[in-house]
Amino acid sequence: MTPPPAPRIVGRDPLPTAVADVWPQGGEPETWLLSVSRYTAAMDAGAPGTILDAEERERASKFLRAEDRERYTAAHLGLRELLGAYLGMAPADVPFTREACPGCGGPHGRPAVSGTPLHFNMSHAGDLVLFAFAGSPVGVDVEKLQPASVVEQVAESLHPKERAELDALTAADRPAAFARCWTRKEAYLKGLGTGLSRDPAVNYVGTGLSAVPVGPWAMTDIPVDGAISGGSGYAAAMALLTSLPHA
Repeated sequence: MTPPPAPRIVGRDPLPTAVADVWPQGGEPETWLLSVSRYTAAMDAGAPGTILDAEERERASKFLRAEDRERYTAAHLGLRELLGAYLGMAPADVPFTREACPGCGGPHGRPAVSGTPLHFNMSHAGDLVLFAFAGSPVGVDVEKLQPASVVEQVAESLHPKERAELDALTAADRPAAFARCWTRKEAYLKGLGTGLSRDPAVNYVGTGLSAVPVGPWAMTDIPVDGAISGGSGYAAAMALLTSLPHA
């Protein structure tokens, strides 16, 4: 898979057009980036009440910290805005559902839109929200670079080869290498629909500059750091199912 271009920016770049041969059914996936602070400042104050559904509004209201509530609200409004543009419907009318969990079969797998083969995923951290849209299952993750103490603790959950790669680096190089590895891993697990209920130590995705595919899943690092003013110190990745697994 050809590395994707830098994500388009929600609120700056033109929205996608709802034409059958435009949204990424069989071509390269498309990624979008949203700044929570800029999006929140520009949005209509009544948008959450008229566009989000009852479940989304209830979940937003349960966040104790204003910044968490704003991030959740901006992420879900942005997702509805983009999906509505791709699918040619009002953002409030996008019919969300959940695919079956690949682990237990319960209705808490990948998010989906009823009646369309357009696949999507989103992730948020700090001031950034990353979205991906594709014609096959896709997962994304964006993370803020973590201090050495966090890297040392969380690295214990990685694949043994990934831990060895981090140990071989200088202390100054580990945070960026860990972030590359962790975002690839989370993107893959989100693409599968399992999330972290699947042991992140099982599959090797690598810590180096070149992402390592996992079976039919292609891993790609997404260039988000510095893409938006004030949005520095981030790493992001996408996992895309490129073919059906062999029987």
